[in-house]
Amino acid sequence: MTTTQIALRIDELDCAEEVVLLQDQLNGSRGIQDLGFDVVNRRMVVSFEADQVSVDDIITRISKIGMHASREDQPRESVSKSGVQNLRLLLTLAAGIAITAGFVTHVATTGNLLAPFEVELLDSKQSNPVASQILYSLSIGLGLWFVLPKAWFALRRLRADMNLLMCVAVVGAICLGQWLEAAIVTFLFQVSLLLEHWSMDRARRAVSSLLNLTPPTARVVHVGSDHTHERPVAEVKLGARIIVHPAEMIPLDGRVLAGDSSVNQAPITGESLSVAKSIDDDVFAGTINGEGSLEIEVTRLANDTTLARIVHLVQDAHASRAPSEQWVEKFARYYTPAMMGLALLIAMVPPLLFAAAWSSWIYNALVLLVIACPCALVISTPVSVVSALTRAANHGVLVKGGRYLEAAAGIQAIAIDKTGTLTRGEPVVQEVIPLNSHSRVELLQRAAALESQSTHPIARAILDCARNEGVQVAKAESYQQLSGRGAEGIVSGKPYWIGSHRLMLERMPHADAAHNQSINLKASGGSVVAIGSEAHVCGLISVADTVRDGAEHVIQELHDLGVRHIRMLTGDNQETGQTIAAAVGIDSFLAEALPEDKLRELERLREQYGSVAMIGDGVNDSPALAAATIGIVMGAIGTDAAIEAADIALMSDDLSRVPWLIRLARRTLRIIKQNIAFALGLKLLFVGLAACGLASLWMAIAADTGASLLVVFNGMRLLRK
Repeated sequence: MTTTQIALRIDELDCAEEVVLLQDQLNGSRGIQDLGFDVVNRRMVVSFEADQVSVDDIITRISKIGMHASREDQPRESVSKSGVQNLRLLLTLAAGIAITAGFVTHVATTGNLLAPFEVELLDSKQSNPVASQILYSLSIGLGLWFVLPKAWFALRRLRADMNLLMCVAVVGAICLGQWLEAAIVTFLFQVSLLLEHWSMDRARRAVSSLLNLTPPTARVVHVGSDHTHERPVAEVKLGARIIVHPAEMIPLDGRVLAGDSSVNQAPITGESLSVAKSIDDDVFAGTINGEGSLEIEVTRLANDTTLARIVHLVQDAHASRAPSEQWVEKFARYYTPAMMGLALLIAMVPPLLFAAAWSSWIYNALVLLVIACPCALVISTPVSVVSALTRAANHGVLVKGGRYLEAAAGIQAIAIDKTGTLTRGEPVVQEVIPLNSHSRVELLQRAAALESQSTHPIARAILDCARNEGVQVAKAESYQQLSGRGAEGIVSGKPYWIGSHRLMLERMPHADAAHNQSINLKASGGSVVAIGSEAHVCGLISVADTVRDGAEHVIQELHDLGVRHIRMLTGDNQETGQTIAAAVGIDSFLAEALPEDKLRELERLREQYGSVAMIGDGVNDSPALAAATIGIVMGAIGTDAAIEAADIALMSDDLSRVPWLIRLARRTLRIIKQNIAFALGLKLLFVGLAACGLASLWMAIAADTGASLLVVFNGMRLLRK
């Protein structure tokens, strides 16, 4: 039995009501195993048994409840979202015209401008003229065109939804003689659906803007010549050569073969400064070339670029529901039946117990049914979360789901890796101390000669220092590595060695002056490299990793945001850890930590503080990143492993994005709470008004429409700077 998964576009999927309809129609059906929904992207993922049901069968079942489905991996059919939207707009306009005509006819027939509003309940003496009733009926029919099929399906399933509630309210109003009010209710309901679709489309456009960051074509160089031709990016193969001129957008990930330029990587990383690019540097799709032309070798296909992976993860993140969203859906599940029960009580209790007029209290119950729609409540959370996730992605912060965004708002402690996170991860020479009558140039010549065959970061730092000072570098002869301690070789015909303090003690155990100076250098936070000959220690070089610009300010910001404890985890020695921690204002640190030590420390912090974030580079920090409440990886651009390792990826090496993210997460939670409070508060207000007989049907639908729009626009404020 083979399980297949398919993603379907559902053109009418705009609210939790549609989700319920689809669940009722498909759950438990033959061959259907699981359903997943992404309302914002109008997307449903179906897991099914291919030998029992086909994709066409599933699409046919969906069409029976008045929805249009199509495969996400295929082009849209002619009857698409735009066609349905245009038909909805046309029917709404026609319904409005019919209401206006009915109103004018009513006034012309009676000769009284207020006559349409003076029809009393069940009063045949002031009934609507036949002509106006026909026009009102036409308006009602047009307004319920999309509603009736869903209402009928809900009635068959004995599961009330907004469509059924609306139809009951309209039928009740007609039975009470309120033709104009019934027509206005259906018209306003149709307008509210139009506005809801439009506002959700606006949120979707913000998400889809990520997809439009790359040009549709690439300028490909012909093999064996310098001639170029335009080709769709989807048809460009690995290894192809493409040309990108100044101010053009780079269409595919690649490696620079020729040219020098600066590239604006802000669309992916959010960095404001351009990055210099030359031969062998990596470039990424969606970034903008600067002042020079670049010839690039394509290293990733169009559907596998860094930007494509980001877009895919952002889209998947929308389907990962936040805790507040799950709570709202659970609440709505019980809320609607409770409102129906309350409407029944309002309709029956006053007439039965207090001999009140049945018509008036049935009308009040119908008002309650209209305002009972949970749409504004249910939509309040996903729009806010999607807006926040999209804004974060546009600023180079990739959050893999709403639950991680909410978790970021409540972080109490942070564990942070040192190398590559608080520091640049690129050691540089701090001090050069010649000893025993040697000069600085001599010391750098011998050190660089011995380190020229090493790939260690400290070796690269010494070589860079020598080249920057104009020292001629020649490779050492008879070069030999000394396991874990250093290296030795022949420089200018004489044997020399280079290595750690430990190696110096082995070779020159009685060099007390060099030994004392080495201890002092280590105490200042540097790694000490000693260079010596058979006769003496030639000198010492101190190499240290440099703190990132602004790291101290970021740590202070995190403290100001209420993070209770920040602990640095490093594999470096105690002295280096102490120096860096003091320089940036870290609360505490753990030095000489192995990956398993970092994991144990994360577990201890979670026990003490509850919600803990881990910030690292995604490589040796992977166990700790996984153990944290949220794992945040630094500098993930172009790195598959880093993006996969964490819950949140900072696409640039900008540590300041962490407090920025916490502020965004907290603002998102505030807006979600505002939306929930407003949606529930408005409904409670109308429950009270309906119970007191002070609300009308058109007031209820107008309030419900206003609530839906307000929570949508309030959530979309997160897209603004």
